Amino acid sequence: MPKKKSIQHIIKKFAASEDAIHNTSTNDSFSQVLDRARMGRRGFLKGSSSLAAASMLGMGLAFLADGVNQKGQVAKAASNFSLSFNPVAKTIADTLTVPDGYTARVFLATGDPIKRNVTPYKNNGTDNDFEVRVGDHHDAMQYFGFGSNGWDPTNSDRALLSINHEVCEDLGFVHPNGPTEYGPESTAARPPIEIDKEVAAHGVTVVEIAKQGSTYQINLNSRYNRRVTAATVFEISGPARRSSMMATAFSPNGEQTRGTLNNCGNGYTPWGTYLSGEENWAGYFHRREEDTARSQKELASLKRYGVGNATSGRYNWSRASATDNTDLYRRWDASKTGNSADQDFRNVANTFGWVVEIDPFNPDVTPKKRTTLGRMAHEGAWPAKVVAGQPLVFYTGDDARNEYVYKFVSAAAWDPRDATGGLAAGDKYLDAGTLYAAKFNEDGTGEWLPLTLSNPKVANYADYAFADEADVLINARIAADAAGATKMDRPEWGGVNPVNGEVYFTLTNNVSSSNGRGVKTPLDAANPRYYADVKSDKTTQGNVNGHIIRWRESGNKPTATTFAWDVYLFGAQADAEANVNLSSLTDENDFSSPDGIWFSESMPGLLWIQTDDGYYTDKTNCMMLAALPGSVGDGESKMVASKAVPSNADGEQMVKTYVGQTASPTVLRRFLVGPRDCEITGITETPDGKAIFVNIQHPGENSESVTDPALFTSHWPDGGNARPRSATVIITRNDGGKIAI
Repeated sequence: MPKKKSIQHIIKKFAASEDAIHNTSTNDSFSQVLDRARMGRRGFLKGSSSLAAASMLGMGLAFLADGVNQKGQVAKAASNFSLSFNPVAKTIADTLTVPDGYTARVFLATGDPIKRNVTPYKNNGTDNDFEVRVGDHHDAMQYFGFGSNGWDPTNSDRALLSINHEVCEDLGFVHPNGPTEYGPESTAARPPIEIDKEVAAHGVTVVEIAKQGSTYQINLNSRYNRRVTAATVFEISGPARRSSMMATAFSPNGEQTRGTLNNCGNGYTPWGTYLSGEENWAGYFHRREEDTARSQKELASLKRYGVGNATSGRYNWSRASATDNTDLYRRWDASKTGNSADQDFRNVANTFGWVVEIDPFNPDVTPKKRTTLGRMAHEGAWPAKVVAGQPLVFYTGDDARNEYVYKFVSAAAWDPRDATGGLAAGDKYLDAGTLYAAKFNEDGTGEWLPLTLSNPKVANYADYAFADEADVLINARIAADAAGATKMDRPEWGGVNPVNGEVYFTLTNNVSSSNGRGVKTPLDAANPRYYADVKSDKTTQGNVNGHIIRWRESGNKPTATTFAWDVYLFGAQADAEANVNLSSLTDENDFSSPDGIWFSESMPGLLWIQTDDGYYTDKTNCMMLAALPGSVGDGESKMVASKAVPSNADGEQMVKTYVGQTASPTVLRRFLVGPRDCEITGITETPDGKAIFVNIQHPGENSESVTDPALFTSHWPDGGNARPRSATVIITRNDGGKIAI
């Protein structure tokens, strides 16, 4: 038996494989225009003003004419209200901190029952029935008001709450002694009971909740309570349905697959269904055969999506004991083992990486994978404002370094009569349309590049010959390479400001010692920072703290093919130099690695920002901030100096970008700080704005043991010597008022 690796070794291996860059396309973020944009400090200072410098560089004028002023100002919010709470201080305590005058209550934690007569969770690894318990690693979620006739967007007293569960705890707190034979380096069999538990802990939880007094309770008798897991049957819907590239031994005609994985960001539809994004799914699949066993096109696709040999098989689910090696486990092996695709699971990875649609109000209908939105490491799918008679628009991001931002435009125009149509409405609006990838130009403009065979760059791409439109969507990353989209610094969550329709996207970070931003990936106007960050005795370089980009579609029409953009906020420590702290953050609102982002619907213009950070955690745990953003073009253009590679003879590189107005604590302040080692992710609210639901994911993830409480870095939420658990919390204001304002 091979030597068992330590938990920390396994985690580092998985982190490295998930963080690997799989985009080797030549469209290196404006590499051609950067030749014009790069200049030394001396060259920049020759200009008599920033406008003269912009003119000399041949950049920025179009954007400046579109509304960017030339003087930084304190931001003016687009909303008509102000933030009313005192900022929460940074802390590394193992607790959940909210402002004075607010109460946070743990509502749904990993393992809690969702059905009557299910025993309370023991939290010692012995509970094996996650099909009737809340899953692990809570992520995005959505509150669906529930009335007498189903979905009621105005109901604050009763709802169905849909919650994503990204992964099953890597450390193995759900097992008595941690996982057995865990990780891609192991070749021994894993106990099926462990695999079954981990499979069931993934996916989505749907529960009915109701207000009782001043808080909410779960209705354990509700027929709507259910789990959608990594074993649930899904219909494949849209252009890739019945494609030969989707054929498996389970569904030879390519119409179905089993399971949803790594459910991270989310969204919802105008007809009251839940959208969930499959993010880092590639590492779940074994693929150990020699590369010569596959065609060149297959190899190109597998490589582009990271379904590789050495690091595949994150959980080793395909290696159950010999007596249990049925398709239930064999389906996690993406190797070519049979004579044809209907005899093995060589194509199984093609059936993951989609936006899935679940109808929370109809537990009897089979959920669907909507292939029109493309295959990638999806975060979620966020709708633009719905207008009768106009196509529907959804924005989505591919959460990996150097990947892209996308937009889907439906072929059908919205008919309000479909507002209660369920998955049938999804068939109408989500199975036909056009997928686009974003190009952010260096002058503050942008364009949407169609990912169809009608685009000559896609149809004639030299590196990959697309067979049909289904192939384009299955390999959307390659199509975006071909179209010339802009490589971004990990596009995570998106949101549409209900006040003005502008779109916001978090770019969490992009660091690497060898191939991150500013090294092999050149800087550009939309991703302009490369700097060193010191934490303890470790120095990290690249875009360490991330930023938030935003854009306004031309004519304020979501279906437009051009837009104007700027950077709303740059993450940074308050004491960082001005060339890093471009948004002038203070101790009341500095942050790192923005991840979740969400606009309130009850208080239009209020924006929530959540972090998933590993670079500022010596000073503070992850957090959530409340913001009142202005609009695209309310700031100024800036030249950003860096020591990126390659640099000029002076060892310095200058890149021009566009920065929103200074984010003072008046319009941006810290609302919440989580317990140790957690990620703050997922937020939704009651329609009256008097309660918000927030997820605390993987507290204690850096623990050195799953059995010795002294080695846990967190005991939240149960305290004492308890194992840490992910959980949904409800936050209310003590005076019963609306949250944050």
